Amino acid sequence: MIGTIYNVCMIIVGSLIGKFLHKGLKQEYQTILTQALGLVAMVVGINAVVQNMPKSHYPVLFIVSLAIGGVIGQILNIQKHFDNLVGRFSGGNLAEGLATAILLYCIGSLSILGPIQAALNHDYTFLFTNGTLDGITSIVLASTFGFGIAIAAGAVFVWQGSIYAIAMLLQNSINTSMVTELTIVGGILILASGLGLLEIKKISVLNLLPSLVVPIIAVLVLQAF
Repeated sequence: MIGTIYNVCMIIVGSLIGKFLHKGLKQEYQTILTQALGLVAMVVGINAVVQNMPKSHYPVLFIVSLAIGGVIGQILNIQKHFDNLVGRFSGGNLAEGLATAILLYCIGSLSILGPIQAALNHDYTFLFTNGTLDGITSIVLASTFGFGIAIAAGAVFVWQGSIYAIAMLLQNSINTSMVTELTIVGGILILASGLGLLEIKKISVLNLLPSLVVPIIAVLVLQAF
């Protein structure tokens, strides 16, 4: 849980820093921070794909996963529901910032893959990276909406803690091949997030989130035969 604790602490620290920036960050600083986040996300995503692709026993599974997951996500229209939920709090108050923060911190691929990697491989890279990203994001959000953004840290702890616990309970069913395929798909989604932050290409990453479930099911089925 050390990675999750770090993640939570970074959100709180970022919120504290943002609290003292009462007038909010100027647009140019928000822009450069967003660009920095985009570059980091792209590097992390590319690194995850490059490191795990040679280990894959199912070279085309990530393609199938993205295709099936994308269709499911589009049917569920996750992106639209996300946008509508955030839009309900578009009053320029804490509720808007808090709702946005919780969704951003919890729905990201790093926040999902991180606890799994930590539970199975004691690898905290994703969680440490995610914590740093969330810390910077908290500075931006808290500088606008106030220290109340730190409440989102509780949601992150429950979310990542639950994923960590489930991964620990099912670790006998989760093998190296499954984690490899899952990490490849997750890396692609993280890369897609970076492209969006850099305004290179807007991709409905949330609609692709079901792709993370496909490798788990596919590997279980394939290894059963």
